[in-house]
Amino acid sequence: MPAPLSIIIPALNAAADLPLCLESLMAGLEAGLIREVIVVDGGSTDATAQIAGSAGATPIESAPGRAKQLIAGAAAARGEWLLFLHADTVLSRDWPERAASHMGTRPGIAAAFTLKYRSDARAARWLEARANRRARWMGLPYGDQGLLISRQLYQEVGGFQDVALMEDVILVRALGKKRLVILDAEARTSAAKYERDGWRRRSWKNAVLLTRFLMGAKPEDLARAYR
Repeated sequence: MPAPLSIIIPALNAAADLPLCLESLMAGLEAGLIREVIVVDGGSTDATAQIAGSAGATPIESAPGRAKQLIAGAAAARGEWLLFLHADTVLSRDWPERAASHMGTRPGIAAAFTLKYRSDARAARWLEARANRRARWMGLPYGDQGLLISRQLYQEVGGFQDVALMEDVILVRALGKKRLVILDAEARTSAAKYERDGWRRRSWKNAVLLTRFLMGAKPEDLARAYR
């Protein structure tokens, strides 16, 4: 029987981060969970595709845009379960155990991982705590936390929508809080954007964008503000 899990990683000029991400998946290969790793390249000008191929992943090309890349990856995937993961996220060593337990017992429920930033800054701990509370209380994890979902459930809720921003929020809202849990394994994501822009400034900007979206703002308008 084929391994159950297809991992889908949208990437754009991710050569600096992708090796660590792919290395963290080795524990899943050793556990017999992973059928394939698909890296969806949105037009990189660096060595992203070559790194993916050299590591044994399947690189495919897509039009640029994270939503388009996620959709393309899901369409190419063959696993009964899908794990959508950002290229700058590294999973903790215990992720296969947590994922396997979830897949074996809760096929009708999706899961995300506990957020952790790869930074020693005190502000990183503050933002992690806030983000993880939001994920557990409201069913709104960050895209950085990954999304583990059965193919059947993914199709049932309509999959990712081809929008300029907030594709992850649209999908988890379609799931609803009762069909999403947070696993104890960590998604250790890059803190580069926060360290560049300032932790509080970046986090509040993201919060404003989310609030505007929940109040009805169009994703394409939010994307312009985000850039």
